[in-house]
Amino acid sequence: MSHIDNDRSDIKQAAEQADSQKIAKNLEDEQKSATPKTLSEDEQTSFIKEELRTDK
Repeated sequence: MSHIDNDRSDIKQAAEQADSQKIAKNLEDEQKSATPKTLSEDEQTSFIKEELRTDK
């Protein structure tokens, strides 16, 4: 039972220490990096070799 109480106090402590401005800034920064980078021709490899595919 004490383990559950420790979990709750950890969550409470984290919530008290949360900085809403930092969270908002991190979310804005994350959106900028959410777009995938374009891959070079060498990087654009399929995960399954064409000769091994059975769905064609």
